[in-house]
Amino acid sequence: MKTKFIAAIIAVLVVSITMSTLAVAPSADAQETTPYPSREKTISVTGMASVSVKPDQLNISFGVQTQEKTAREALDSNSADMDKIISAIKSVGISESEIGTSSFNISPIYNSYEDKTSGRWVQELTGYQVSNIVTVSTAKLDSAAAIIDSAVNAGANRVDSVYFALSPAKQQSLKDDLLGKAITNAKSKAEMALAPLDHKIIGVKMVSLNEFSMPYPTHAPVYAMSESARAPTPVFSSDQDVTTSANVVFIIGSN
Repeated sequence: MKTKFIAAIIAVLVVSITMSTLAVAPSADAQETTPYPSREKTISVTGMASVSVKPDQLNISFGVQTQEKTAREALDSNSADMDKIISAIKSVGISESEIGTSSFNISPIYNSYEDKTSGRWVQELTGYQVSNIVTVSTAKLDSAAAIIDSAVNAGANRVDSVYFALSPAKQQSLKDDLLGKAITNAKSKAEMALAPLDHKIIGVKMVSLNEFSMPYPTHAPVYAMSESARAPTPVFSSDQDVTTSANVVFIIGSN
């Protein structure tokens, strides 16, 4: 009886071990079929592209600053002067759509002095100042001198900036063209680097496009001319360099 009991226990253990082995086997098979980490070979290259282009947009900021005893008087005086200035620049071919207000400000003016009796500094309101600055953005690059001279002759007492830039449409056109050239440049660099190593490009793993690099606006010098000189204000533009880059990771293999 004891012998049969021991035999029964051994049989149970054998079955248990067998079942455990069967349970582990699929896991072992799964591990064998799990792909190894990628062993692909890659090369990372940064391609560059640049172009020198002529600006196609002229931007001029100018306006008038007036000072009167009351805010109402300062505003009325400023508005009258600005109406004359706008009419003057329209007369040289600038349309309403090319003119926009860039800043408008009304501020009090104080006179500070020391009170002899109390010894304290006192601020006395003496008037109000109104500043109205408009910006002309136009494709008429040759009109810079005419715009400035007509505005100043009409009463503008501020010319804040004159600069040449690229219009949004031209920026987008350049961006599309340069990105393609930057990627082509990256491919060319990779091929030259791989040639001595007897390798070639067999695929692309990643492409990273960098931001489109626009040049700083080209500010043109403005030379003040006396009314008696009756000569246009000389304003000059210059070409601008635009660049972009792209980083490309290529998958490579032996020839």
